[in-house]
Amino acid sequence: MDQQKIGNFLKTLRKEKGITQEQFAETLNVARRTVSRWETGSNMPDLAVLIEIADYYDVELRELLDGERRSELMNQETKETVMKVADLNNEQNERFNRYMHGVFLFGCAAAAVLLTVIFLEPENPSPAYEFLEGIFLGICVGMPFIGLLVTSRHGQKLRDAKRRLFGLDKKSAE
Repeated sequence: MDQQKIGNFLKTLRKEKGITQEQFAETLNVARRTVSRWETGSNMPDLAVLIEIADYYDVELRELLDGERRSELMNQETKETVMKVADLNNEQNERFNRYMHGVFLFGCAAAAVLLTVIFLEPENPSPAYEFLEGIFLGICVGMPFIGLLVTSRHGQKLRDAKRRLFGLDKKSAE
């Protein structure tokens, strides 16, 4: 897939429609900068968004992925396959969001325990008590950093590397 070619095709389609990047971004509920990145080829939309773009511009998904117009129509079977892949992608995103909610709730629970430990601290705490307090303080401080790492671009790179390492990525098979 040539991202530059796809980006130029997206730009051509937008200009043919006579709309600005801002107007197109509002239609898809994304930032104008995101549309700009798509059109320059530095980033690609998710598959679900690509389907929305194809419907909006009234072009076939295959044409978008090829970065040029085709005279042949995409058959129904191929479109159904693409929709299944988009559904799978959405399910993976939902699983990831549930995971992140769990991390957040764990951090909140650790913060509640830490506050309880701090407020109930005896005058002369034992080493075990101080150790417990340190554990929960570490969790409370570490959870935001873990959340940032997992949701950032660097976290995505780590997940991609892990997928390649365990042979779950198509690129590792090539």
